[in-house]
Amino acid sequence: MASKQLVLPGTGSSPSMQQLIKSDRRMIMASDDSVMLKQIQATHNPDGRDIDVKPILNLVEDILSRATMTVDSILPGVIHGQAQSVEDKAQQTSAIAMLDALSYIIDRISCEIAYKCLGGEEGHQTTVSLLNMLSNYTWDAKLVLTLAAFALHHGEFWLLAQIYSSNQLAKSMAILKQLPVIIEHSGPLKPKFDALNNLIRAMLDLTRCIVAFKELPSAYVTPDVPAMAAAANTIPTAVYWTMRGVVACTAQISSLTSMGHEYGTSTTEAWELSTLAHKINSIYEHLTKQLNICNQLIEEKRNNESYEALSHIFEIIHIDNMKVLKALIYPRDDLLPLFDGSSKKRVSLDVLRRKNVLLLISSLYISPDELSILEQIYNESRQHATRLDNLYEVVWIPIVDRSMQQWTDPMQKQFESLQSTMLWYTVHHPSLINRAVIRFVRERWHFRNKPILVVLDPQGRVVSPNAIHMMWIWGSNAFPFTSLREENLWREETWKLELLVNGIDQTVLNWIRDEKYIFVYGGDDIEWIRRFTATARSVAQSARIPLEMVYVGKSSKKEQVRKIVTTITNEKLSHTWQDLMIWFFWTRLESMLFSKIQLGRIDDQDPMMQEIKKLLSYDKSGGWAVLSRGAAVVVNGHGTKVMPTLLEYDLWKENIATKGFDRSFKDHHDKLHGTEYPCCRFEFLSTAGTGRIPEGMRCPECLRAMEKYITFCCCHDEDAMAALY
Repeated sequence: MASKQLVLPGTGSSPSMQQLIKSDRRMIMASDDSVMLKQIQATHNPDGRDIDVKPILNLVEDILSRATMTVDSILPGVIHGQAQSVEDKAQQTSAIAMLDALSYIIDRISCEIAYKCLGGEEGHQTTVSLLNMLSNYTWDAKLVLTLAAFALHHGEFWLLAQIYSSNQLAKSMAILKQLPVIIEHSGPLKPKFDALNNLIRAMLDLTRCIVAFKELPSAYVTPDVPAMAAAANTIPTAVYWTMRGVVACTAQISSLTSMGHEYGTSTTEAWELSTLAHKINSIYEHLTKQLNICNQLIEEKRNNESYEALSHIFEIIHIDNMKVLKALIYPRDDLLPLFDGSSKKRVSLDVLRRKNVLLLISSLYISPDELSILEQIYNESRQHATRLDNLYEVVWIPIVDRSMQQWTDPMQKQFESLQSTMLWYTVHHPSLINRAVIRFVRERWHFRNKPILVVLDPQGRVVSPNAIHMMWIWGSNAFPFTSLREENLWREETWKLELLVNGIDQTVLNWIRDEKYIFVYGGDDIEWIRRFTATARSVAQSARIPLEMVYVGKSSKKEQVRKIVTTITNEKLSHTWQDLMIWFFWTRLESMLFSKIQLGRIDDQDPMMQEIKKLLSYDKSGGWAVLSRGAAVVVNGHGTKVMPTLLEYDLWKENIATKGFDRSFKDHHDKLHGTEYPCCRFEFLSTAGTGRIPEGMRCPECLRAMEKYITFCCCHDEDAMAALY
């Protein structure tokens, strides 16, 4: 009578299985991938067939995702609800058609693995045998076909585990496979099932990565690209170890069903599976890095193509503006890309066809002051356009570079908040604006973070690269906001007080109409302001002239300016402006400078611009004052000159009788002014772009060429933030 080989509880495996485990352990711990690679490469002899493995891989992922479960999911009576299949009808049809030709080889692989695992053959030998069987296939096909064979075997095991308690046929089959006993002792099996699940996840991750390499477009990534070459050298080894993992997983499941649950209580096998998973994950991390490099290269090349295509669109003539708008906003017709601020509904780009379009381009951070003034000018210019039967629309294009920052809930709320306040059209969501467009508006239209207003005519031609300056300066009078209109408006302007205060304060305009003397002054030194206003009133009283004064603050230090406004009001030192008026005053002044830069006229022999540059420079260096009589500006001076002129009134008051107050004040001021030039300074953010930083500037005081300096400022410095634009 033949004796039986006993398997003692706790030992967990037969001699043949122990031999397989020990040999696998030696291979995993002491493998030399360079030697093994030569052996693997020797099995590779593709015949040129090209298989689309994606449909099969989708099926495999679906099976293994449903079959890779925890021990809890196989307890008697527990049947988990199934997630919706990842395959849609088209994918299933594709997979079925593919499997007509490949089902035979998948069955062969499945049988080969099962037979050799049960026979106790060493894992390396089994893997090499599979590679020889699949020698005519590409690396990705070898891998997916092997995983498909494993999915059949593994899926059958878990399918029976899930339904045997509710299906008589499954119950009988489960008994033959010892499943009820395995499930009864499922607790001690948890380490092994966890290790199995981790290894299966690692194999799927690596397989997806390898298939992704196969799908990379050869037009953008050639084999000689370093990352692609590195991946090509690693993929054979990656395929080997993943197939090796399939052999190990199959051996574990087969041993459970053939030798009983006692085999599964050993922790040795779980350690082997974990070691394989670690090996596969290490390869996956390496290949993922190379894949990311390749994808970045592809994205760069595609972005360059899109950028060049977009640039070309602006170089040719179109019958209308639709091609340009589609290239900028959204090229397809599968959704409505615009949101109508008046009707609160989504609309198509057709609402902009053959109209003048003002593209308001900004980040998600537009100040309430900017929005308030924009809305006012929008309403006024819309009425103006209607009277002229000249149709135009505004479209907000929010710029968020998602390659630089992740989209967050606060950003979504900020976007929705801005969008809800805008009366004009807006892009439905920033994600519609592709990276090539973001690059285009930064490089060609010099957008950084400050809003710009690009004007397109009904044919999509750019008629102003940034009309926001003329909008701040002249409001609706700048309609239709073209560069030609901007040139004409400047030709009509003269240096007068209305240029500084127009559209801001009707009280000051009334003073101008009444031909009063007016001091417009600024600064952040309350003691200087007290001395200046007191001295000015004393001089006006002595000279018997009607004098009014208005404090216009600074372009920065908003909190400090608010406190000064409160003090001036409480002490009745002069008339003051509130936040929005002060902001608009300085924004208009800066816009005058940028408008001239944009037109290439920054250093024309233009007395008006010299005076504007003086004011902007004075803002950075203490108190200042502009004296006018009505609209006519008498003096535009720094505090170091205006204050002494007032204090030395007794030295020039005798001249008033013959020259008048205006001429006498100016002559004495200019005499003092001639002894020393105050320092002039202009600050531009280095990232403002070539369109916003002049190549050179002349000092408005001495007319000499100014020198450039580099300044580093903390981003929390309010003065530095104010100097951004």
